[in-house]
Amino acid sequence: MTVLDAHTLWQAVLGDLQLRLPGPSFETWLSDTSGASFSEDSLVICTPNTFIAEMLEHRMYSMISQAVEKIVDRPLELRFEVGNSGQGDPARLIEDNPIPVSDSSISTISAISDAHGRQSEISVNPDYSFGNFVVGKSNELAYAAAHAVASKPGRLYNPLFIYSGVGLGKTHLLNAIASRLSEHGNTPIYTTAEVFTNEYIQAIREGSTDLFRERYRSADALLLDDVQFIIGKEQTQEGFFHTFNVLHLSGKQIVITSDRPTSALSLLEDRIRSRLAGGLVVDIQPPPYETRLAILRSKADGAQIEFPEGVLELLAEDPRPSIRELEGCLTRLIAYSELVGSPISLDLVKHVAADLFLAHRNKAISDEDVLSAVSDYFSIDQDAIKGKRRDKITAAARQVAMYLLREEAGLPLVAIGRFLGGKDHSTVLHAHRKINAQLAVDSTLRQDIINIRGSLNSA
Repeated sequence: MTVLDAHTLWQAVLGDLQLRLPGPSFETWLSDTSGASFSEDSLVICTPNTFIAEMLEHRMYSMISQAVEKIVDRPLELRFEVGNSGQGDPARLIEDNPIPVSDSSISTISAISDAHGRQSEISVNPDYSFGNFVVGKSNELAYAAAHAVASKPGRLYNPLFIYSGVGLGKTHLLNAIASRLSEHGNTPIYTTAEVFTNEYIQAIREGSTDLFRERYRSADALLLDDVQFIIGKEQTQEGFFHTFNVLHLSGKQIVITSDRPTSALSLLEDRIRSRLAGGLVVDIQPPPYETRLAILRSKADGAQIEFPEGVLELLAEDPRPSIRELEGCLTRLIAYSELVGSPISLDLVKHVAADLFLAHRNKAISDEDVLSAVSDYFSIDQDAIKGKRRDKITAAARQVAMYLLREEAGLPLVAIGRFLGGKDHSTVLHAHRKINAQLAVDSTLRQDIINIRGSLNSA
């Protein structure tokens, strides 16, 4: 097969892996890889450096192999080779310019070394920009804050703390901020808490903590993804605390993301939590149907592919997938269509996305689950929520239940009304719209919804 075929196969594999891996892990280890060659019994994957090649071969081989076999229907030998992924020689870029912006618009923002002195880097994804971030009520505050700090770093919201569930756009916004800062001549460091931890531990081991401190503290901005990773790591928290203080006192911009609010980072040192909470704290909610559909249409436009009527609507129907899952499923659909030479259709969507929809059906949240979670959270009897009591607290809990029965359990309006004591579907529709509108302006309500969703997911 040609290199193009290897590229298409690898894109399909990446689409599958994107559904399985946490965002930071995917971005760190897989986003800069490409398919180099493909034969009857082997697939060669190109990586930007030896560090990533060894990580994929020794730690992720089994998962990648399974994803490849699912697509080609036979096991293949995988080989990971260092080569040009279309981004230039990473080691050369780092040597020549610690904070370069390449001609392909992929900016190397953070460079680290492993125990053997090799270089690895986290690159800003050019696909993650402010221009292609689809804004809706669920994320407009986070978008506005991120755009503001990218335009006026250190002067408006510092630190900026963004939290949300997995795959809802935190990493996209961090990449967009990093790109915008670089375009304006700033030198940000964009990294994950996992990489920060590994780099700090290595610096301690090698006695190079002075170099570590100098590199981080000389940056114009620190953009750190998934800070919850440093929970329980005392040495890393110490290093982060002092780095944070120096940058903050120098007026340098700090943006932190997490999968939970600062109040839920209970095992993080109080002095760190208080500093994170001292700036602007914003959240991103799961997108409603309209936003999910807009995201898919934006992705489809970027791929310059015409989709038959109903295809994107079908993918957007399930209320539970994250943005990453939606985009990964669409990528997989496109790659699969090209690989097997089959036109995109509703039947092909049902075939390719079957495991995604099945996974969500298997872990589906029931109406009883939602009612129990709302009842426990507000300390109100389930019968009262189903009944006709109209006091403020009960009415609010009832509307939250209606909203979550629609968003989490995926029930139709009529079924929700019937389940909650025979309410009219128009009452349910009004409650859903009211809660959806309030989420954009009411931080207390947003926190209530996040907490209830957390209890549903943990259950």
